Amino acid sequence: MNKTYTLYGSYASYYTAKVRSYLRKKAIPFVERLPSDPTFRDHVRPASGSHRIPQLQTPTGEVLQDSITIVDFLEARFPQLPAIPTAPNQRIFVHLMELLASEGLLSLAWRHRWLFEENEPFITLDFGRAFRPQGSDADLLKYGTLISDRMTGYGLPPSTAPLRAALDDEYRALLVLLEAHFKQYPYFLGGQPTQADYSIMGALHAHLGRDPAGLRMMQNHAPRTVRWVEQMLLPEIQSPEFYSVDICLAPNDLIPETALNLLRHLADAYAEDFLLGARGWNQAVVKHGVAAISERLSENDQPVLQWFSVGIDDGRSKHAIQVYAEWLAQRSRRFFQTLPRVDQAAVCGLLAHPVLADLLATPVTYPLVRRSQRFQIDGQAE
Repeated sequence: MNKTYTLYGSYASYYTAKVRSYLRKKAIPFVERLPSDPTFRDHVRPASGSHRIPQLQTPTGEVLQDSITIVDFLEARFPQLPAIPTAPNQRIFVHLMELLASEGLLSLAWRHRWLFEENEPFITLDFGRAFRPQGSDADLLKYGTLISDRMTGYGLPPSTAPLRAALDDEYRALLVLLEAHFKQYPYFLGGQPTQADYSIMGALHAHLGRDPAGLRMMQNHAPRTVRWVEQMLLPEIQSPEFYSVDICLAPNDLIPETALNLLRHLADAYAEDFLLGARGWNQAVVKHGVAAISERLSENDQPVLQWFSVGIDDGRSKHAIQVYAEWLAQRSRRFFQTLPRVDQAAVCGLLAHPVLADLLATPVTYPLVRRSQRFQIDGQAE
């Protein structure tokens, strides 16, 4: 019986990078195919109803789309080397990194890719190669330009020298924290990778670790991070630098202080938006009703509630509610809110970040579920 999975994605894809690393480290048998593969066009896309990558075809022909959905599906079938710890501190850390290191860093990775002119020749040809792998340079340029134009059509600020300098400063600050951690530890939670590690691979490999401007910065300022990215692409768990470290999570539910420093840094940059999104989601459903919001959710696979007025403290804030991000944010909150109060207090004391504490405490009043590439409020008819 065939036991091989097929991953459809590309090396320029932010979310494919997360799944590819996961599959390799978990020793799950798979092959990778580009979205130009005829099977993707003729079977996989029609089966999922989505053009987005990554998509995973199981040995029995089932098709899954979305990096989180894929990992959750595989974790139940390949429990060895678990990506999601069970201990409360480490599990909360991992779920917050799913949010902050993936959805948060997407902003930096996206702008750093498209606002640096030196990236354009490589990215254009690389996109073209994903769809015409044996094509001429002219073919790659033609198809790559079509994809690049679609990507940049989502909206970007003007590329100015001050903005590029600010992006480099933001990236360099991230690298300083990563270097401090990878000097002492092979992975974020000790001697084995977790979903925290896989989550940040979208930013650190697919964009900032391959695009010329981002890679140059990493090579010049963060050699340990370069090696970590290289190691995350290999099936071996132990790297030569950490040959004496046991392949296991840090004992006693420990989160290294260097990892906490990274999480707090990401929270300083991105957590407020996710807190507004969580509160805004609850308020939007109350204001418009479950039926109206459910109809909005059915319109596309990445719905946004545009510029909803969110009540927060004594004022209000206009905020675009990213439903995908709220679904992801609910993972940490749902687990946190099942913990005994003493454990909740211990987690918040360890995180030592008031916005993260507020985010975790925000009630999951209207739980989101994802079915057939559409979000639904849990309990609504399928």
